[in-house]
Amino acid sequence: MEVDYNPIDLPINSDFKEDSEFKDLDGVDVKDMRLEAEAVVNDVLFAVGNMFVSKNLPCAVDVAYINVEIREGTRYCLELTEAGLRVVGHAFDNVNEDSQTQYHETIYSLLDSLSPAYREAFGNALLQRLEALKRDGQS
Repeated sequence: MEVDYNPIDLPINSDFKEDSEFKDLDGVDVKDMRLEAEAVVNDVLFAVGNMFVSKNLPCAVDVAYINVEIREGTRYCLELTEAGLRVVGHAFDNVNEDSQTQYHETIYSLLDSLSPAYREAFGNALLQRLEALKRDGQS
């Protein structure tokens, strides 16, 4: 493989501090859960009433909170961690520390279990996309 640069010539990040919280994670793949949460929201926003990453609850490298109002009008606070997503509250920015709810691997699975209207909206969007692909394929 050819490269157009010499790795020695790459700029060095001079803003890195030795006391950084990531200093012990050298070489480890670290996910920022806030970025993951934003991606989750952008992925399914079309199929829910309202959804956004909480600005009031703390987000960290290992956890983020998402507020969602499903089409039926019920509000939830979701926790996103490496284990997956789960409902931790039944109002925006509300976390029940004793919550023992099941983790879901995907937002699709979680919303599918909470909202028949989500399931319908997602199915309709999928059908429209398939019809558009079919039309494009016939052109």
